[in-house]
Amino acid sequence: MSPHIDGVRVGHWTDPVGKTGCTVILFPPKTVASGEVRGGAPATREFALLSPERTVENIHGLLLTGGSAFGLAAADGVVSCLEEDGIGFPTPAGPVPIVVAMSLYDLMEGDATVRPNSEHGRMAVREASSEIQVGQVGAGTGATVGKWRSREHRRSGGIGLGVAEKEEIKVVAIAAVNALGEPDDGTASKSVLNGTFMNWPEHPSRSPFSSETNTTLISVITNAKLSKMDCFLLSQSGHDGLARALFPPHLSSDGDAVVAAATGQVSAPSLDIVRALTVAAVEQAIQQSC
Repeated sequence: MSPHIDGVRVGHWTDPVGKTGCTVILFPPKTVASGEVRGGAPATREFALLSPERTVENIHGLLLTGGSAFGLAAADGVVSCLEEDGIGFPTPAGPVPIVVAMSLYDLMEGDATVRPNSEHGRMAVREASSEIQVGQVGAGTGATVGKWRSREHRRSGGIGLGVAEKEEIKVVAIAAVNALGEPDDGTASKSVLNGTFMNWPEHPSRSPFSSETNTTLISVITNAKLSKMDCFLLSQSGHDGLARALFPPHLSSDGDAVVAAATGQVSAPSLDIVRALTVAAVEQAIQQSC
């Protein structure tokens, strides 16, 4: 299945030495979006405007970035690029681009002094295309998973892609997976229930449970025509897909966040169908990221 949705472009800036980067997702006009954070340690910019009761419905760009809170500065470059292109929410003084940003913590993987900045955000925008690169690129460059036992048990995460379709409806999920937990197919939950789970941290009080060094960031994009409240519900389904693919999810030092965007190109026969596709696409994106 093709991950292409008309008008959506994705670009990365990657520093393989500093082990960080950022990923920009650009949307066509009139794209509606909402989102939800379930992790305990989020680092975001403009996320509050995604709430269904807020005035602005449309989103122009989404930034997934490394560098923890420092990396949110890359959003300045995305905003300035879009302004130069005349893209944004119309105001008497000119367009104001609506760019939501979400960051993950990767500072311990490479050079902690290297963080995505405004110029890197601009570079990612100028590199954006309909092709979606996956793996250890962009926001996934320094991503790791499986740290909840200890950092010694970590392994590489990255950018993953999932696609689910039913007739004309398509859902594409892009995930930057830097989880405290680890990818799971349901085996871990079963072993917890039957008492055979062996991967508990030996010293939880001194484990990464108490350090903000993680976070999975997800963008869900559909070609369906949805309202802002529909997109909020879609973001909740994205978290369901995350919880199916990672064990344990949404921990106190994860900043897990999902933004759901609808480009409105196809009428959706049922929101529930789009939500079901979202669960499957997000689960696939996370599983393919590692």
